[in-house]
Amino acid sequence: MNGSPAREQVDFLVFAASLREHSLNNRLATLAAKTIEANGGDVDFASMKEFDCPSYNGDVQDRDGFPPEAHEFNRRLERCDGFVIASPEYNGSMPGVLKNTIDWVSRFQPQPFNELYGLLLSASPSMAGGNRGVWALRVPFEHLGARVYPDMFSLARAHEAFDGEGRIAEDQLQGRFETNIVNFMDSVEAQKHYPCVKKAWYEYLGERPEPGIDRVQ
Repeated sequence: MNGSPAREQVDFLVFAASLREHSLNNRLATLAAKTIEANGGDVDFASMKEFDCPSYNGDVQDRDGFPPEAHEFNRRLERCDGFVIASPEYNGSMPGVLKNTIDWVSRFQPQPFNELYGLLLSASPSMAGGNRGVWALRVPFEHLGARVYPDMFSLARAHEAFDGEGRIAEDQLQGRFETNIVNFMDSVEAQKHYPCVKKAWYEYLGERPEPGIDRVQ
């Protein structure tokens, strides 16, 4: 655990929002998973293929219920304390495959994103690193009540950024990435195990931490 003190139990669902097995975002998600494990967290590493649903159709839902992929995503979300998604940017926004899966899973009762903590990452060959995509991705998650970590991480020129061991070659950038992951882990651990910190987080957002009035849709 890199010499860090023992951590309370925290479980993270980590995946890349790309269907390509060797995508740059899959490499970034893999690095995030390794960093979490090295710092005392437990990782459920998934593939977007496991959650790839047919296009959302309310008539299909009414007739046939939820597809197996939606059930699987919902099950994995319910088991974790926080999620980490490395998402590509498609035409200045999020991938349609991920948005479609979010739309399906948001129909579960209760829907699993409410009060769940999330960290958004992106990797792209562009100079912006896919940053516009993760800003767009915050919108549906925050609408559904997810506590999206303020500091996102976007890796620019990602096709040249990784070394032979799958780490970010530039030491300063690798250090920043690790710090971002660990700070997110610390936040999730504190909010899970220390209720006073969770209350302070709500108050910082200007919300009242009262389940009876918390938005769940």
